[in-house]
Amino acid sequence: MRDEVKATANGPNGDLSGRVIDGPTNPMVTPLLTDLYQFTMAYAYWKAGKHQERAVFDLYFRKNPFGGEYTIFAGLEECIRFIANFKIAEEEISFIKQCLPPSCEDGFYDYLREVNCSDVEVYAIPEGSVVFPKVPLLRVEGPIAVVQLLETPFVNLINYASLVTTNAARHRFVAGRSKVLLEFGLRRAQGPDGGIGASKYCYMGGFDATSNVAAGKLFGIPVRGTHSHAFVSSYMSVDEIAEKSLRSSDGSTTCEDFVSLVQSWLGKIQRSKSLHGIFGETNLSELAAFTSYALAFPTNFLALVDTYDVMRSGIPNFCAVALALHSLGYKAIGIRLDSGDLAYQSCEARKFFYSVENEFGVPDFGKTTITASNDLNEETLDALNKQGHEVNAYGIGTYLVTCYAQAALGCVFKLVEINNQPRIKLSEDVSKVSIPCKKRSYRLYGKEGYPLLDIMIGEYEPPPKVGERILCRHPFSESKRANVVPQHVEELLKCYWPGLSGKRREELPPLKALRERCMEQLGQMRPDHMRRLNPTPYKVSVSAKLYDFIHFLWLNEAPVGELE
Repeated sequence: MRDEVKATANGPNGDLSGRVIDGPTNPMVTPLLTDLYQFTMAYAYWKAGKHQERAVFDLYFRKNPFGGEYTIFAGLEECIRFIANFKIAEEEISFIKQCLPPSCEDGFYDYLREVNCSDVEVYAIPEGSVVFPKVPLLRVEGPIAVVQLLETPFVNLINYASLVTTNAARHRFVAGRSKVLLEFGLRRAQGPDGGIGASKYCYMGGFDATSNVAAGKLFGIPVRGTHSHAFVSSYMSVDEIAEKSLRSSDGSTTCEDFVSLVQSWLGKIQRSKSLHGIFGETNLSELAAFTSYALAFPTNFLALVDTYDVMRSGIPNFCAVALALHSLGYKAIGIRLDSGDLAYQSCEARKFFYSVENEFGVPDFGKTTITASNDLNEETLDALNKQGHEVNAYGIGTYLVTCYAQAALGCVFKLVEINNQPRIKLSEDVSKVSIPCKKRSYRLYGKEGYPLLDIMIGEYEPPPKVGERILCRHPFSESKRANVVPQHVEELLKCYWPGLSGKRREELPPLKALRERCMEQLGQMRPDHMRRLNPTPYKVSVSAKLYDFIHFLWLNEAPVGELE
């Protein structure tokens, strides 16, 4: 049955050139991954004969996360994978039948057997874009019962994806473009899917690699990792190293006793006049572990140096092994700090690396990579920057993948039109009032090349034009308005699932391209919108005509009170 849906979705009306779209990455994403009320509403629509009525829903969020003024949109590809393979299997229908009251008619289940998304249209902002509250991330059009069944999975697939991508982008912004960011969150993530999704979307948000091997295989993300404290503490003595030989990097010679070579270099470090007195005796079991690891990975030697004592043991032991590797033509990668005062330790380690470079004439030894980990987050990165540090790379896990600073983005899915009739959702909380009707969205750019604001207009209004003045209004505040003469106009919503419309479908870019788009989009933003503390709010507006219509419909739909 899944293949039948793929064939339908890839037919000539879909303009997909016969290309099969794979199913969702997580096989648990099925039509049953929804709230029960989606099926109860679908039955009520079907019972009333409304299930085929044409509806338009907007998926958007109401407030930027983490106290910031921007969000990164992510999760679109998984939504398209879902609808491209949407088919309710017989065993799933049997379970739905158990969940609904016995009074539900069998004809409804016959209807569910035939449901697919061939008549659904999805318009979306390109994945990896910087987005803002109230502006639709997705506009979904189709038979109301079918589109209703898409609500919960779409919100689920976009909510966390956008939240963690934004979190990653914020960490990248604080760390700076020059630092290497490694996602180390799998063991702390909320289950396997949380771990896999975090790795994918942190990479999109600007991280360079992940420790997650499964995510590396699934998405082509670079995978990084060395060893843990357990490896270091598992060694008691160099006598445990059975194979001690190591060929030089060019293969021309072989060092028969690499262990002795390392020990001789440690002696040189301890006897050095320029280094004398800085270090005493080091932990020799740690030295054995480093030596063994270097024998296994001579081209990728990076040591965790805080198992016993960073400055008194870990650093000199690392340098002894690194110098021994250098004498055989290899170059050590660096060290990882995982506890203590990271700013101070990184600075002291850097000083010592340069001292070793000067003492022993090893080119660029002073530039040895220093990686820091240990429950890092935005605040600690910012604090490190203010303190001054020598860290080249960060391994970040818990606070990143769990989005510790905010639990959810809060995406919503609201009906804005049915049978060409605009609908509005009202609330005493103005922030929860929806913006009715089918809309088009544009980003207007100013003279300096930065985005000035986003504007929503009615579907049939003329679009904003370069060089022409347009009045932009706050959707709900009468006094907040501005005339804008855009220097560049970008339409935001593009067709990603054309249904039966015959429109050309936008291709889904590979993950690396989405990452590049994200970095490009962030680079286009005005710095004051991006700053971590007290960012300038970004303006989201509507056209004058849409503003008037919103308030006309608001007054028309709101009940009139009566006082006695």
